[in-house]
Amino acid sequence: MEKIFVFLCCCLLAAKAEDFRAPEPSGPVHFAETFQSQSDWESRWIQSQAKKDDTDEDIAKYDGQWSLEEATAKPVVGDTGLVMKDKAKHHAISTKLDRPFVFGDKPLVVQYEVKMQEGMECGGSYLKLLSESVDFSPAQFTDKTPYTIMFGPDNCGHSSKIHFIFRHKSPKGVIEEKHMIQASNNPEVKDKNTHLLTLIIRPDNTFSLMVDRKEVKGGSLLEDFDPAVNPPKEIDDPEEKKPEEWDDRKQIPDPEASKPDDWDEDAPPNIVDENAVKPSDWLDEEPLYVADPDAERPDDWNDEEDGEYEAPQVSNPKCEKVAGCGEWKRPMITNPNYKGKWQAPMIDNPGYKGVWAPRKIPNPDFFEDLEPFKMTPIGGIGIELWTMSPFQLFDNIIITDDEAVASAFADSGYEVKRGAEHTSVKSTASNFILGLFELAGEKPWLWVVYVIVVLVLPVVLIVACCLPTKPAQPSDRAAHAKKTDEPQPDDEPAPVDEPAPVDEPETVEEEEVEEEEVTAADSGPDIAEIVAEAAVKEELAPPKKAALKKSTQPSPRRAKKKVRAET
Repeated sequence: MEKIFVFLCCCLLAAKAEDFRAPEPSGPVHFAETFQSQSDWESRWIQSQAKKDDTDEDIAKYDGQWSLEEATAKPVVGDTGLVMKDKAKHHAISTKLDRPFVFGDKPLVVQYEVKMQEGMECGGSYLKLLSESVDFSPAQFTDKTPYTIMFGPDNCGHSSKIHFIFRHKSPKGVIEEKHMIQASNNPEVKDKNTHLLTLIIRPDNTFSLMVDRKEVKGGSLLEDFDPAVNPPKEIDDPEEKKPEEWDDRKQIPDPEASKPDDWDEDAPPNIVDENAVKPSDWLDEEPLYVADPDAERPDDWNDEEDGEYEAPQVSNPKCEKVAGCGEWKRPMITNPNYKGKWQAPMIDNPGYKGVWAPRKIPNPDFFEDLEPFKMTPIGGIGIELWTMSPFQLFDNIIITDDEAVASAFADSGYEVKRGAEHTSVKSTASNFILGLFELAGEKPWLWVVYVIVVLVLPVVLIVACCLPTKPAQPSDRAAHAKKTDEPQPDDEPAPVDEPAPVDEPETVEEEEVEEEEVTAADSGPDIAEIVAEAAVKEELAPPKKAALKKSTQPSPRRAKKKVRAET
């Protein structure tokens, strides 16, 4: 049955691979990329030719390579993606949107797939939605290129984040990055499976961040970012200073306490143990270390350059079996009279005024933006990363203002990969059967395979196992008896005074007769005649049975020995 199950899995995977088609948007989009055409992506996406600022010249260039490839595991045959090829290099690639996204009365939906084909050691996997600008040039794309939103995973060691950063422009024209406060249950997007990242920002200033179609963080642009979009109305007065007479100590030393007369601050913490006695086997004249007697002067030792050679020191072997060697000194013990420096006990401060804080004044930089959703329009998309984990694969990027369009795009792209990656012989039976039925609905010819496997094959197995077998032939019984030495009904004891028939192959009998003749010839004429008579009796014995059985009578060797004994 295991082979049958594997066969069905292969059919299912083959049918799915054969059926693959790149996802297509089901409605209007601002950008959609499936990376299925070599010529299209090379003309659309431009690798940066710029260099990073404030970086050493040898690593400042964006020389990390990009390529259009299938996943190394190939869960879906024919599906290709954008692969970041190099380790420990800066990568940068970007393109312009089909039409800019302007924040108005519709949500922004950004969605893409990422696959860490070799896992993730350290690096990012995020996208940058670049701000609309007439000066934007993909060939000059760098880390300093203005962006509106940065979104995606960033992993390094035990740190695992999913960034959502937007650059907010205040009514006063100041631009500041706002970082989403990380979720407490952030999933680790660092295994080798395909993951779907989705960000939805709505006109009511709410957002949803999803991984594999499950929300991991949701909230408000006004409340869940640091620093907050809107500054506080009041701030501490920077000109105010704490008064010198302000006492913010909760407790103070008791001014009325005094040191006791018997308190000795000069007593040492440890003293010599005057009761200690030197062990009787202590060797005063023996040093703790001696020159290694087995050490040899190196052949290349030069006294003029290296100095006079001295053997290295090793522990004195004479000290290993005694209490100690060298000058004996009494050990130190804790001083029972030690008290340390005296300090007055603490009491509540009668002059305590509490923690001082400066007074509040109106914030001169205060503003209130109740519509942070209306960000800088988006005109391009870029991937600008440095990583220690190469071969990251990006695929099926979509930017739209319709959540349903993004969801349908994931249905025909991400779900196909997810199903292919999770389909295996270890899948649960229920999910596997449902997949078979769904696939058969699309490919009717699979019903023929199902009928053969489910109905015809079990009948053949039942017939083969349950029909009675034919009676065993005599030759089969003989072979079984020969193999197991099982006694047979016609195995009767032979008379003691004559040799019994030998149930052995003819070749064996001939060899033993020849051996007897040789032995008889060596033993003298009388023995030879007796052996010859025994051979004649064997020839005149009744024919051997067809079945070869183990005889219960003495063998020819034993008969020969008996004849010799009688002689």
